[in-house]
Amino acid sequence: MPSDVNIEKVLLEDGRYPLAAYTFLNDGLRRAARKRHGELTRRSQHVTGEEICLALRDIAVSRWGGLAATVLRRWNIHTTIDFGQMVYLLIDHDVWGRTPDDNIQDFRDVYDFNEAFAATGAFELKT
Repeated sequence: MPSDVNIEKVLLEDGRYPLAAYTFLNDGLRRAARKRHGELTRRSQHVTGEEICLALRDIAVSRWGGLAATVLRRWNIHTTIDFGQMVYLLIDHDVWGRTPDDNIQDFRDVYDFNEAFAATGAFELKT
């Protein structure tokens, strides 16, 4: 249940990641929840840290292709634990919930960014 906290202010004061990164994170949560639970309803739809990370990978590749790693680095996101840091900032301010089994370590090393976002369909310049 969301709290009355001004989440935009919290995110800006934290300063590790830009607001656009949190919009991206929310898209990943929704995608992971739809994949696991089907059509979303107003009730809570729990997903794991791994599921969120995998959804974010898929969205990044779909949106930005070979530039996905570059976009994420511009947002100060270098590994999957960064997604966990973002999630737990929201949890700590009662914006998102968690279960007793959830742990920030669920986000550690879910995949390697260099492998997950390797440029596909690279092109060659002809001289």
